[in-house]
Amino acid sequence: MPPTQQDPALPEKTPAKTPAETNGPLSYRIALCGLAMGAADIVPGVSGGTVALILGVYTRLLDALTHVDRRFIGNVLSGQLGAAARRIDLGFLLLLGGGIATSVVGFAGLMSYLLQTHRDVTYAAFFGLIAASGVLVGRMTGRAGKGGYAALIILGLAAAAFAAWLAGLTQLAPRPGLLYTFFSGVVAICAMILPGISGAYLLLLLGKYEEITGILHRIAKLAITPAEVATLAVFAAGCLIGLLAFSRLLRWLLARHWSPTMAALCGLMIGSLRRVWPFQRDITPEIAKFKLKVFEPYLPHAADENVIRCIAAAVIGFVLVLVIDALARRRVAKSAAKLKTSSDAA
Repeated sequence: MPPTQQDPALPEKTPAKTPAETNGPLSYRIALCGLAMGAADIVPGVSGGTVALILGVYTRLLDALTHVDRRFIGNVLSGQLGAAARRIDLGFLLLLGGGIATSVVGFAGLMSYLLQTHRDVTYAAFFGLIAASGVLVGRMTGRAGKGGYAALIILGLAAAAFAAWLAGLTQLAPRPGLLYTFFSGVVAICAMILPGISGAYLLLLLGKYEEITGILHRIAKLAITPAEVATLAVFAAGCLIGLLAFSRLLRWLLARHWSPTMAALCGLMIGSLRRVWPFQRDITPEIAKFKLKVFEPYLPHAADENVIRCIAAAVIGFVLVLVIDALARRRVAKSAAKLKTSSDAA
């Protein structure tokens, strides 16, 4: 672990390679991060955790979630609500969670429309976003000792192979009952917080994507039934339990094994690019609904108008991530300079 680097959320353990993890005062930026994470989470092949890394709220989110512990519960039971709120960074969670929920409910129909009518260009944009994010995460691994780089590369390649294999799986037949719904929530939320693994895609594999997104879409139209409320409640309970448990594991890995963890995350993101490859042909044309279709990737033979649009969308997505990262680093550098000037003056 390089001693000269510092991550704001993990001061003594991890390097400060994530841009703007200390976003400062709670503001509209956190809510916008939530909106972006929610929009990503409903797209099969894209992870909200990837967006959290891009926008610099990832370790802060893990910190907040892992503080839902005995001390937090003790504060709540003893009436120390202010201490409990500070313990879990409640303002941050409310803004981020509100943005995610608003985006998931509000944009479910839009994302479904884009994937059905402009699938190639939509996936191309996400391809560029994820590719650039993988580059940035690769830079976060920090320094490695003698022979360490080889181990990190092998770990990253193994993670990429796993993600690519996962992206090639076909949909399972869903099992009836709320227990399976609960299990689906646990699995999906673990993937949603893990960069490179799409929770929406795992829901697709488990055969629950259409049901859950359909319920969310009907919420916006106020046309939900009591049975659907029960299904969504059980799914949400699975998400909550999975989120609290898996965030602790990720937080522990980042605190004690930063470089290998970031190498693995980089590999997962690069491997997941297979799922959002923009050029795929539909091999199930008889199926009307996009969510149940099966697509086969291919290489285009000519640079037609669609190929040019896809390349442009991918380039824009790639550059956008790099610009956001550069702006975030500049803001963090300015804040550090101001703190140093204030400290020197004092």
